[in-house]
Amino acid sequence: MPTSLHNTAALISLVCLSLNAHADDTIDLDDATREKCLTVLRSGLHGNDFWPSIHAAEGLTLGGYEEEVIAFLTPKLPNEKDDQRRCGISRELVRAGRRSNAAVMLSILEGADDYGHVHAAESLYKIVEVGDGIAMRRAFHQEENLRLKLMAAAALGRCGNPEAMSVLRSMLQHQDPEILRIAAWILGRIGDSSDIPRLRKELPRCEEELLRAYLHHSLASLGDKGGLIALAANLKNADGAVRTYAATFAGDARSGNLAGVLQQMLDDPHPDAAIRAAQTLLVLSRPATPDPREDVSVVVYPSTKQNPRYTEGSVLPLLDGTLLFAATEFKGTGSDFAEAHIVGRRSTDGGRTWDARRVLQQNTGGMNVMSVTLRRLPSGQVAMFYLQKNSHADLDLFVRFSSDETATFGDPVLVTADDGYHVVNNDRIVQLSSGRLLAPAASTPDVHKVNHFVSHCYLSDNNGRTWRGGSGSVDAPKRGAMEPEVIELTDGRVLMVVRTQMGFIGCSYSDDGGDTWTEMQSLGVKAPEAPATLRRIPATGDLLLVWNDTFTAGAGHGGKRTPLTAAISRDEGTSWQHVNNLESDSDRTYSYTSLVFDRDRAVMSYWDSGAGQGILSCRFRSLPVSWFYQ
Repeated sequence: MPTSLHNTAALISLVCLSLNAHADDTIDLDDATREKCLTVLRSGLHGNDFWPSIHAAEGLTLGGYEEEVIAFLTPKLPNEKDDQRRCGISRELVRAGRRSNAAVMLSILEGADDYGHVHAAESLYKIVEVGDGIAMRRAFHQEENLRLKLMAAAALGRCGNPEAMSVLRSMLQHQDPEILRIAAWILGRIGDSSDIPRLRKELPRCEEELLRAYLHHSLASLGDKGGLIALAANLKNADGAVRTYAATFAGDARSGNLAGVLQQMLDDPHPDAAIRAAQTLLVLSRPATPDPREDVSVVVYPSTKQNPRYTEGSVLPLLDGTLLFAATEFKGTGSDFAEAHIVGRRSTDGGRTWDARRVLQQNTGGMNVMSVTLRRLPSGQVAMFYLQKNSHADLDLFVRFSSDETATFGDPVLVTADDGYHVVNNDRIVQLSSGRLLAPAASTPDVHKVNHFVSHCYLSDNNGRTWRGGSGSVDAPKRGAMEPEVIELTDGRVLMVVRTQMGFIGCSYSDDGGDTWTEMQSLGVKAPEAPATLRRIPATGDLLLVWNDTFTAGAGHGGKRTPLTAAISRDEGTSWQHVNNLESDSDRTYSYTSLVFDRDRAVMSYWDSGAGQGILSCRFRSLPVSWFYQ
């Protein structure tokens, strides 16, 4: 048989022999081959052709050589004027660990000049980032530019938007081959096994070779046997573009059995094909990336005899991708009035493992410091809010600022300047679209003598440097309106939800940025006397509520704080769907949730009770946003 056919047959046999191998198997890359891969990538990085240089940067980062990429690209970004190229440079800097550069792509996407919009959306999709989601959702809902809509759908779908995934799947039936190609390419990376028959169905109408290659390669990355065979054959295709895409998708498919062919491609006359072959060989020599559907659940702060209570946490993604998890460490007893300070631990692997704890805030109170909130401000600084408890009649909120990614913090700024006992729950500070910071507080003159709370906000219009109390408040029967949470609605109003003793979550509204409030009413959600957490999901714009979905009249606190439940609202809190339990062990309790969105995941912390009174550990939990839409 002709040589080309012989090579194809050999490749097909090789694939067939290895179809039962584990998809995440890594390959052993000898030193000579590794050095050749690096030579190819470094040559491409320093070459004169811009986009192959950017592709080489990607390959070096995926191979573990991020610092080389950062050193090479960082000085180029300030001098680059072309928005499409700025997207490429900033994207690879983010991929290499400089997450602050995502702001470049987000600003291009938001800008009036549409020249860079598609590149911005595509680049943000590739690094799994949507910012606050507003500009990306706007790009998704427009119809004038279908490529922009597709790339926005890719970014949103990857970050958990089910509607975006439906649109991507519908685009497989589009009559424009370019739209079909893009949709297939995206689904090969962020789809699932249900997309295999969808992609197969479109193959018969794909006469153009490159389009068929895209469908086959996406099928391969999803584990389809026919797609894997076609991908192997395409590594020897006469068309350099087909070889390039085959080499790229061999990494997505974890096709370690093709390492020999990829090594030959390091001498490919088509530069991008050699670059992608080098990238994939380095990728295959490293462990597979974690399953994006993984549920990461770890007790990061287990209670001990000396420290029986770890509670009221807050998690912050740092600019290098590290997660910082701060919590209150109590000493001796689990009482709210026991000695306590704030500690932190870091994770570089998405919360699976954590380093040793360090003290973030010493105990400067007569009793303790507790209830931490970590927030990143528009300036890039990190703000750490915490309560300082001096007595039953003296509880204040302070904030300190860090300009070095929480390595150090400046002097404390007092938020609550008035007398009294001001409870501000962990992970509660909110910044409105106007820039105003809101610190929602429940206040009483003396928690022992009065023990009735009214909720209100402290406001700052200069990024937390100075604060004033709002002029209005929210009250309720019995112990009052407690432990408030606030969120800005799409119509500009601010919604406050409060803990009550009424068997439901209370709510109130402000139309002046949190200064004054309407009379409390029911949110329409049953609950014990326990706090609720409310956030907006960037990828969808929907509200996410986390609370204890139970109530037992006459029981202490209205019943146990079990289960811990999540629900979605698509109508700004009027109704709730997709009600799912995060935790349901009736022998345990779960409360004081923190919640932040990090790329495609919802990152939480909450207390997880032990066997005895006041024995409380603090759990880290990370779930894909898509989990909440089950």
